Amino acid sequence: DKRNMDNLIVLGRWIMVIGVVLAILGGILWLLGKIPGINNLPGTLKIEGNGFTCVFPILASIIISIVLTVILNLIARLSR
Repeated sequence: DKRNMDNLIVLGRWIMVIGVVLAILGGILWLLGKIPGINNLPGTLKIEGNGFTCVFPILASIIISIVLTVILNLIARLSR
């Protein structure tokens, strides 16, 4: 019964950490969306048609992926 309580405490901590990380990431993305001209970065594909526009920020996605990979690896190493 003691091990189950310890497991719940660890699970609760991880859920809190994930929530804080998601809140920070959401705030960063929200602020990035407010920057004018963010859709005109190099590596952004824009497809416009009759009544629709699709924007694929390929380079920005790759950069965000690399940054998140480094941050999450650092968090994983520091938590060990």
